[in-house]
Amino acid sequence: MRQRFVDVTSELLDTNGNLAVLTADLSTEMFSHARKRHPARVINVGIREQLLISMTGGISLVGMRPIAHSFAPFLIERPFEQIKLDLNHQGVGAVLVSAGASYDIASGGRTHQSPGDVALLSTLPDWTIHVPGHADEAEVMLRDAAARDDLIYIRLSNQSNRQPYATPGNDRLTMLRTGTQATVIAVGPLCDAVLEATADLDVNVLYAATVRPFDGDTLRQSVAGQAVPRVVLVEPMLEGTSSTEVLRSLSGKPVRLLPLGVAREELRYYGTPAQHAIAHGLDAAGLRRSISFFINEQ
Repeated sequence: MRQRFVDVTSELLDTNGNLAVLTADLSTEMFSHARKRHPARVINVGIREQLLISMTGGISLVGMRPIAHSFAPFLIERPFEQIKLDLNHQGVGAVLVSAGASYDIASGGRTHQSPGDVALLSTLPDWTIHVPGHADEAEVMLRDAAARDDLIYIRLSNQSNRQPYATPGNDRLTMLRTGTQATVIAVGPLCDAVLEATADLDVNVLYAATVRPFDGDTLRQSVAGQAVPRVVLVEPMLEGTSSTEVLRSLSGKPVRLLPLGVAREELRYYGTPAQHAIAHGLDAAGLRRSISFFINEQ
């Protein structure tokens, strides 16, 4: 996904003179050709993420469309105060594009892991948050974001589904499979694992590549007719990140909700992304155990 981001952004820089890209050392070499063509609009601030966001806000204030890029913990967590004050408080738009997701850089240790980025950014209003599960989805989101003027976060990952599942240009939930026992919401790159885990289970499977704003309408349609809806929320970030959105969408109904995602406990054995997925129960076998137990509970 990151290579697609660089390729598409470099192309957009050629055609959109109002676009600027700011990096904090990450992907700097990948933008070297674009920087030669547009030295004033491809800016590397070094490892100064707070400055990265403050400059992004300033560039937006003068009427340009900035795209800021770094690893998720350095783009969202470290400069969160600047996001709050220099973007939201100033009332300006920007596109933030992260890499690394929750544990793509597992060997980098806790400093390079960011399961809580979406939950943290969700404390601020007016953000559209995309969690693409395929490079094709990320490209559509990026092109759309570059043409707008609001606040957009695109969370890229090294993990990917085998195919795109989102309808291009549509941020709503996509129904992939129908059933009667429960509704499983698969977010971003965990969709293939969810489809494998639920292959012979009698459940709805909804796919979400955009989690803010959350598409409550499609979820309500999915559970219509169920006296007590059972919903499983499978997210590649902190467990329960979108639980409030699900419960708000179904307010007024008794709901049974199982949130699955990255646990709060820190894994201190670095390992690989695949090992982290197993440890958090987010591989197909782990998801099947959790979902089967949930729908068979009385």
